[in-house]
Amino acid sequence: MPIGDRILRHGLMPSSGQASRFQRNSGSVNLQHGGRITSTLLIASLMLGVSSAAVLANDDNPSKSKAEQATKKKSSAEETTKKSSAERDTKKSAAERDARASIDRDGKSAGDEPKSKSMARKLEAMERRMQSLEMELNQKAAMKAPASNDLFGTAPSPAPGLKIGMYGEIKFGSVQNPAANGQWQSGFDLGRVVLLPTYQVTDNIVFNAEIEFEHAGIAFAADDKLNGTVEIEQAFFDIRFNDHFILRSPGVDLVPIAFNNLYHEPTLFYSVERPELANGLIPTTWWAPSAGFYGKIVDGLNYQFQISQSAEDFGDDFAHRGDNHAPTPGGYAAGVNGADALALTRAPLGDFNQISNQPAFAFRLSYQPTFMPGFAGSTAVYYSPDITPRGAYSDEVLADGTNRPLGKNAMTIFDTEARYRVPNTGLELRAEYAYVNFSNPENLRANNDSIVENNVGKDMWGYSGEIAYHVPLGNILGSDWEAVPFYRYTRQNLQTGAVFGSDLNGMTGSGDMTFHDIGLAVFPNPSLVFKVNYTKALDHSPNGPMSDKVLGSVGWLW
Repeated sequence: MPIGDRILRHGLMPSSGQASRFQRNSGSVNLQHGGRITSTLLIASLMLGVSSAAVLANDDNPSKSKAEQATKKKSSAEETTKKSSAERDTKKSAAERDARASIDRDGKSAGDEPKSKSMARKLEAMERRMQSLEMELNQKAAMKAPASNDLFGTAPSPAPGLKIGMYGEIKFGSVQNPAANGQWQSGFDLGRVVLLPTYQVTDNIVFNAEIEFEHAGIAFAADDKLNGTVEIEQAFFDIRFNDHFILRSPGVDLVPIAFNNLYHEPTLFYSVERPELANGLIPTTWWAPSAGFYGKIVDGLNYQFQISQSAEDFGDDFAHRGDNHAPTPGGYAAGVNGADALALTRAPLGDFNQISNQPAFAFRLSYQPTFMPGFAGSTAVYYSPDITPRGAYSDEVLADGTNRPLGKNAMTIFDTEARYRVPNTGLELRAEYAYVNFSNPENLRANNDSIVENNVGKDMWGYSGEIAYHVPLGNILGSDWEAVPFYRYTRQNLQTGAVFGSDLNGMTGSGDMTFHDIGLAVFPNPSLVFKVNYTKALDHSPNGPMSDKVLGSVGWLW
């Protein structure tokens, strides 16, 4: 998941459940110095309050004292004799009037006047000191110290501004192997462990990266028996000008074409494997050399624009990339094909090994309308003017003995998806639609590689619908557990329309597929999930795909 997006989702719009874990905090002031100033202000305020009370008390005492004396005189006179009460009351009233008149005239008794003036001067001096201290405190608050905010991750930061998060998944179970005529085979896969280092350079500049170890890593010794990968899937700086414009520097970033491509952590989907539309039609995880910007349009509506290295119709290894950065003679594998869709089209990231000069463009809108609580969705478009690599060729040999070159072929992808958690219930609904169009499919390598089963038509498409229900399990082992049973239906067609290019029509219907996924996800808390599910795969080939699965997994994100 792109970390800048995480900041965007939770800084600019309400959370949809997963990224409260990525919240930015403002910079802090020098707490030690600020604490001393604050303490001084509090003491001064206390002294001012006490002194003010003293002055008020001093001003009130004369009238209070005279009133009390008058009351005592009255009581004494009444007890002594009732006959002279009227006379003494008259004298008391006259004394009270004289005292009040004196106080109203002078504000204090003559004996207290020097003392009150001295106290007033002290209060004025103290007030001026408090104002000076307050100004100093405000200046210190404006000078923000170097940031050491925890962007995400649960452990204490090893260095100011640095945090390291992580997600991963471990899979196990039994799958049908079509290469073994559908035989069920049990196995295990340490799918991935991903490190998410983030460094806050300043309050408005953040570095994000994603370092992924897949299938337990790689090794060259035969006895290590490792054939995984280690790769950088994200590395860029986000530079925030305001909520509406955040610049994403040149680097490696995810192509913003679908929700599952941007947010593919295992706690965010309920099946063991990623949803089928994200396994080819949208080649999750799809990263590319890129730059762009994103931000908020209005509350509940955000945008992202990206320029990236184009996808390329080349699906082979580096042994088939020549020093001239073009396919080597003798044939090469297609990037786009009717079996894997776009899964092999990602451009390489390193050492200037890309075999196209073509940039591509992506634009995405994400929305969480305030008038519909619980709903979130996105719509995105990706366009490359040409995915044909330089030096691309057909297996067809021309009269001069050379292979026929392949011309330009633009590719457009449209994706829209929605997620709705019905308020005050456990019901959740999800849906997605993806469409891919090729301007000149006759120039696709899959239609010119002498392999007739992997041909591709003018377009590809797919859609899915999912229903889930969240069931609270109560407090278990000190946390609130939740179970989520789900069912997902997926239909996709990777081989549509007529045959193009030099290959014959050998399509068997294997690209027209239907998937049924049913399972259960159990969350001890939102950052940990245990899953089990069954996948039934169908297609229109004579023998079927023979690729059903019964899988379990453990997934985490923090």
